[in-house]
Amino acid sequence: MAAPLNKFLPNPKTIASKLGVDRGPIHLVEAGLITRLQELGWHVLFDGHHQFEEISAASDPPVGKLKNPRLVSSVCESVANVVGAHVRNGQLPVTLGGDHSLVCKCLFATCSLGSSYPDACVIWVDAHADINTAETTSSGNIHGMPVSFLLGLGEKIPEYAWVKPLLRPERLVYIGLRDLDAGEKRILRENNIKAFSMHEVDKYGIGRVMDMALDHVNPNRDLPIHLSFDVDALDPSVRGGLTFREGHYICEVIYETGLLVALDLMEVNPSLADPESVRQTVAVGCSLVCSALGEYAWG
Repeated sequence: MAAPLNKFLPNPKTIASKLGVDRGPIHLVEAGLITRLQELGWHVLFDGHHQFEEISAASDPPVGKLKNPRLVSSVCESVANVVGAHVRNGQLPVTLGGDHSLVCKCLFATCSLGSSYPDACVIWVDAHADINTAETTSSGNIHGMPVSFLLGLGEKIPEYAWVKPLLRPERLVYIGLRDLDAGEKRILRENNIKAFSMHEVDKYGIGRVMDMALDHVNPNRDLPIHLSFDVDALDPSVRGGLTFREGHYICEVIYETGLLVALDLMEVNPSLADPESVRQTVAVGCSLVCSALGEYAWG
């Protein structure tokens, strides 16, 4: 069976791969990810491992409860500019992180009015909703807040004035939620944001959930898709998550639509003491990316 043509990317299909600011994602490259993508027929532009050593967390006091707000904002804005350039060039950005605060810049680059995909929909696969606001967060961790910035929810933070509310609630769907703060549950209800928790995955099965998710955000299957996948959706540390196959099935289905224009893989964290755990974590990360880009769907 021939691979589906991507409705938005020109041929030859080009991936622009970039790594977040943590050390973990470089392990994916060292494990041969780029070679595997090339074998799938992708032309890969590797931007390397982005470093921001000139930004000091020690000199970044909190703003209210928010931790390291200037550091995170500066990193996100810098990478957003890089991602945006690749989007405008018709390339599919693959961003490997790092915590999910980085997705703020990825989605901003994909959905901004100056990009090619201002009408993009977002499929967010995660154990957590990452939709806290400055008012609802208890931890002050900005990686639990990127969706609220992009939806324009909550108190405005001057350090994030560059993030415009570009995402509409009806263009967002969650899959795999299982660990939500009380404030996040309220935000999801009040904004009518579609979310398929692990309860729905267990009840309907991942195949039906994917059909319903796409029917909600992309009913005519004609909108570009930004897939943001946090590997803690599969992480046994928050028990009851997606299985290995369910996670890969999500990626395969998105590839089969021919609508994928951006991909994030977040929370790849092989900083574990056990070498075998490191190997397994990296292997799962590589296989998820490859599944989203055609490896399992077409052999």
